[in-house]
Amino acid sequence: MFFLKRQYSHYAIAAGAGLALALLGRFVFASDILKDAGGLLMLCFLLLVPMALGAVTAHFTPPTTSRLWRTVLGPVITVMLFLATALLFHLEGMICVLLISPLFLLTSWLGAFLYVVATRNASDNNRTYAMAAFMLLPFVAAPLEAQLNTPTDSRRVENVVVIQAPAAVVWQHIIRVPAIQAHDLGPSLVDNIGFPRPVEATLSHEGVGGVRRATFERGVEFLETVDVWEPRRRLSFSIRPNTATIPPTTFDEHVTVGGRFFDVLRGTYELQPAGPCRTRLVLYSQQRLSTRLNPYAGLWTDWVMSEIQRRILEVIKRRCETVAPTPV
Repeated sequence: MFFLKRQYSHYAIAAGAGLALALLGRFVFASDILKDAGGLLMLCFLLLVPMALGAVTAHFTPPTTSRLWRTVLGPVITVMLFLATALLFHLEGMICVLLISPLFLLTSWLGAFLYVVATRNASDNNRTYAMAAFMLLPFVAAPLEAQLNTPTDSRRVENVVVIQAPAAVVWQHIIRVPAIQAHDLGPSLVDNIGFPRPVEATLSHEGVGGVRRATFERGVEFLETVDVWEPRRRLSFSIRPNTATIPPTTFDEHVTVGGRFFDVLRGTYELQPAGPCRTRLVLYSQQRLSTRLNPYAGLWTDWVMSEIQRRILEVIKRRCETVAPTPV
């Protein structure tokens, strides 16, 4: 029994050492020193810290353990411990944990694999030096990355629905959207990860210059100023978050709409004929994404925006088809 306990203690030490390194990286990159350079969205944190986590986990795992455990299973356990700790102690929100988890898993495997290959025939001292190099790399490279400019991408997300109703009916349901109940929207993963549900959209007056107030749960509101008004054809507006009504705890700082990393700039509805008493309704939005990993982050922001837009279109479709006359 003592032998078993001692054997498993190596795995606990390996996971604990990797967890300690990841937590150190989290606090260092979230500090004021690196916050202006991107903080937790820097490549050094998203890629090099988990790579070091994998190397540290592999270093403290007994060499007699299988390669599968040292390079895959061990890093997975350590990454999951770090993500669970971040959620448990409210270091990060669910959306951020979901966003970084694939990166942390893949690069932790890479770090463990590189460490095992590089130290295959090395002495104990050289293995320790290799582990130290992996550990120091994120923190040494961070000041260099801070000198780089953050790229900005413009993205467009489009959703389409065909409605069994004439354009005149559909038009009245998009310029204003009466109160939406939770059961109208149905379940969605975006609710589970913390995004507030849409509630309603009001309009100050019809025509160019009118202001739509799109409200969401938990006090989130967007001011949408109409600059294209083509009845039964096209409605387009600029979007600005009403920061006076949005509590600071509603969004994680890394996914705040209108923040330094992400913003929704415009929204457009287009109505197209699709047959007798049928309308093809297109909703698309334009966003700004400013991170050092835009192609990857864009996969997540596109999915979230598409899911929000899809649910709104489904509500409009049901309401239009409820009031629209059935064609003969």
